[in-house]
Amino acid sequence: MSEVHIRRVLATDGERVRALRLEALDDPAAGIAFLESRADALARPRSFWDERAVGAALSGSVAQFVAETGSAWVGTVTILIPEPDAPDYFGRLRPEGTALAVAVYVSPAHRGREVLDDLFEAASQWALDHGCTDLVLDVHQDNARAQAAYARLGFTPTGGTIDGQNGRELEMARRIGHA
Repeated sequence: MSEVHIRRVLATDGERVRALRLEALDDPAAGIAFLESRADALARPRSFWDERAVGAALSGSVAQFVAETGSAWVGTVTILIPEPDAPDYFGRLRPEGTALAVAVYVSPAHRGREVLDDLFEAASQWALDHGCTDLVLDVHQDNARAQAAYARLGFTPTGGTIDGQNGRELEMARRIGHA
């Protein structure tokens, strides 16, 4: 198997961002892992994906990282740093210094091969470099595989839950820097 490299998406990666998102939405766990359906993603115009790539490549509040082996993308994580006093995707206010990990996906052939570790290492460093001390994510209560993977990375349940469109989500967090 080829070596895996982690990088931030480029502003020109719109089509590749779309292709990996569609792959993720084909995963058997997609119904509880993502807030978007494949049909929703397919309905979005090319300009949406191009704009998403530009934002994820250049923004100081959003960054998407991908794992690539050769020319293939095999995983991704997106980090969001909410604006102060602005609600997150579930309408919650987050303390300053909190970054959110969303849209996490690793292709089945690369699971259990430290790809997730490497993605989160890069994402955590970016968040730390942007003033964050905590990394938070939401995981569906029935997604035991993802919960175990996040626990292995040092995430612990906060006790916070929210009933989302796909059912109950559990909040997990890990410290990435000093307060």
